[in-house]
Amino acid sequence: MPSLGRLHLITDTRPGRDPLTVVRAALTAARADLVVQVRVEDSATDREAYDLARRVLALCTPYGATCLVNDRLHVALAVGAAGGHVGAEDLPVAAARRVLGPTGVLGATARAPETATAAVAEGASYLGVGPCHTTSTKSGLPDPIGPAGLGAVTGAVDVPVIAIGGVTAARVPALRAAGAYGVAVVGAVSAAADAARATAELLGALTC
Repeated sequence: MPSLGRLHLITDTRPGRDPLTVVRAALTAARADLVVQVRVEDSATDREAYDLARRVLALCTPYGATCLVNDRLHVALAVGAAGGHVGAEDLPVAAARRVLGPTGVLGATARAPETATAAVAEGASYLGVGPCHTTSTKSGLPDPIGPAGLGAVTGAVDVPVIAIGGVTAARVPALRAAGAYGVAVVGAVSAAADAARATAELLGALTC
């Protein structure tokens, strides 16, 4: 598996957002330290997902940044992304590993030690754990687990754990103290007035 960056930026494709502009700005600040997870709305077609992923990968490549595709692993394979990420309602982790092959980066969503250890046993390269705090980015999420819940997961596995859900630069130190390897964000960068500055602040919090 390639070295995994500590800051994961998930594309925000809701109406009124401009994910490619945000990715460009974030890459200027984070360069190879950034992982871009291409996520589209459920209503998006595979062609739309493919077109966005292809363009994001083209932006990431000159910087040596990692590009992953959420949920739609066939799109990840089609564009040549480094791998993908599956949620609780997507393909089972073992099946996703078969799709990506032995070397692709595979992230899996977890929020409890039991599901986390199972995902790792089935081939997850890293875990996205949360929501750690309340977030309005995605509807229908379970209650936040907080740093304590995050710590329960990080103590149970030996792969990188990426904290997600309501992450801000101010909250990063507590998440890191709970064992998080890194963090994943949507609104903290995509809704910021200056996406490059927001990215730099998050990276600073992760490395201090």
